[in-house]
Amino acid sequence: MAINKIVSSFDEAVADIPDGATIMVGGFGTVASCPSMLLEALYRRGVKNLTTISNTTGFGSDVWKLMGYKVTEDMDILVRNERLKKAIASAPVSAVYENNFEKLLRAGKVDLEMVPQGTLAERIRAAKAGLGGVYTPVGVGTVVQEGKEVKTINGKKYLLELALGADFALIKAHKADRWGNLVYRGSSRTFNETMAGAARVTIAEVDEVVELGELGPEEIVTPAVYVDRVVARPKEFEGEEAEISEEAKASHEKFLKRGSA
Repeated sequence: MAINKIVSSFDEAVADIPDGATIMVGGFGTVASCPSMLLEALYRRGVKNLTTISNTTGFGSDVWKLMGYKVTEDMDILVRNERLKKAIASAPVSAVYENNFEKLLRAGKVDLEMVPQGTLAERIRAAKAGLGGVYTPVGVGTVVQEGKEVKTINGKKYLLELALGADFALIKAHKADRWGNLVYRGSSRTFNETMAGAARVTIAEVDEVVELGELGPEEIVTPAVYVDRVVARPKEFEGEEAEISEEAKASHEKFLKRGSA
């Protein structure tokens, strides 16, 4: 039987994600690199008590609408609807305004494990490689060290950071073929590429599905072996970049000033 990992809808792609699952969410920070439609489908599914692993916890659709994006949902769709039990993240709150995750955290409605960004990436890579963990000097002598093994290597102290895997990884790529080979565009590569294969099931949201052979072997970043499902965005939402109007820029500046007041 020919290999075909293409799934017909976003709802079908997340249909087996249960309550209490641990989910990696790709992207660096902007909605352009985020698996927005998979997150929307996960919200529609109604799952709760999730543990998420991500760089940020989302900035909210209002921010991205002001900036002129066509697709505007990020992790905030799960946060503001209180679907999270715990977040493992590097930048969970905003330095500019109080986001929805910070509100829940202050109210004691969600748990947080903060992980330095590079450490987060390496812990995920360790899970992907089948390693138990990695030694890093980051966090030595700080609260990050609490409860962790400290080892001296060549006269320098390191912390043992355990591998960080998940049940599902939701990622965003630019193009895919039916085997699941992926290419990315611009900064969307970041945590999307890192997380692919680090979970039991990796689901890729893509701008376009192309024929086998169209992706050159030198441009494929994530090999098909790391991907379990692929689902394509509707044609009208293809592309990761938005042309931001002057009006949108002005609205965004007003938003930032309001948040820092």
